[in-house]
Amino acid sequence: MRNLVEPRVRRVAADHLGVEEADLRDELSLVDDLAADSLDLAELGLALEDELELAIPERVLAEVRTYGDLVEAILLVAQEALDRSLDSAAVPAEVVARVVRAEATPGTAIERAGSLTPYLVQTLSEDAGRAGPGSRLEITVLAPDDTTVGRVRARFARLAERGVDVRVQREPLRPRRHPDAA
Repeated sequence: MRNLVEPRVRRVAADHLGVEEADLRDELSLVDDLAADSLDLAELGLALEDELELAIPERVLAEVRTYGDLVEAILLVAQEALDRSLDSAAVPAEVVARVVRAEATPGTAIERAGSLTPYLVQTLSEDAGRAGPGSRLEITVLAPDDTTVGRVRARFARLAERGVDVRVQREPLRPRRHPDAA
């Protein structure tokens, strides 16, 4: 994402701060080196909102000191906006999940199935957390492509930090056949 956002931030910042694009280095202080005041930063923020079609909160710009800070802040806002749009636009995936303890005996796995709503994500995370380090969370996603698989993996990424092996695979959606079809 940096490769898409940073050049646009560089162009807008150079234009609004009256410097050459090449002069904008990460360590360049917008306040000390370029004498930008709060009004300059507010105007820069508005110009970046127009350029990137983002809402940039004032609190984000208040913490910016250097050009590098500006780029990182804008990248964070852009990533958050992208995450929100993916979450709100996505229909919950249908999943079949299984939590297997590290020392499990056959038949002791926890199995759940349904739409991957926030409630099911929380339930599966709690199940896997209780199973402890070395346990495994196996999720089969019914999805037309791998995009959904990536979203599901991201939802459970924190479990890996707790020693849970998360495995996500896709089962392609199959067209439904009408019972009367020959």
